[in-house]
Amino acid sequence: MEGIQHRMVEVNGINIHIAEKGKGPVILFLHGFPELWYSWRHQILALSNMGYRTVAPDLRGYGDSDIPESVDSYTCFHIVGDLVELIDVLDPHERKVFVVGHDWGAILAWFLCLFRPDKVKALVNLSVPFLRFDRNIKPVELWRAYYGSDHYISRFQVNQTFQISDSIGLIVLSQCLNFKI
Repeated sequence: MEGIQHRMVEVNGINIHIAEKGKGPVILFLHGFPELWYSWRHQILALSNMGYRTVAPDLRGYGDSDIPESVDSYTCFHIVGDLVELIDVLDPHERKVFVVGHDWGAILAWFLCLFRPDKVKALVNLSVPFLRFDRNIKPVELWRAYYGSDHYISRFQVNQTFQISDSIGLIVLSQCLNFKI
């Protein structure tokens, strides 16, 4: 697609697929659930033409990136570790990038900023505000109250067995936010 390059990058013991275009300061785009790098294709093209190096990975467990079998491999610490190493590969001199997140990617971007603020020049998040952790609030109950039982997160809360590729985002979300799905 219009000069977007694809390659695999080894980070944190797994291979991550990235789509990238342009030269200049790095903008790292983090996709939502259940999306891929492709969600950012229009932004990749537009911002690369404005002098930025735009990069959108398929996050751990998505698309062409590796899919570790153990659910324990999908904590927010693993994924932030992937992002930290990816940033070091993408910008080895400055080791700091602009980050744009959407949905699940926004939650991961917040964690990246909390755990490793030294890796982020600036953050833009779409659709997900920063939510402080509160042990008294059960996120699924909150989403169900706001959005009803048809909300995609509520719909995944049934006692079923899903293929890992279908529910990996919610498994990771549940581990990062410390609630049971």
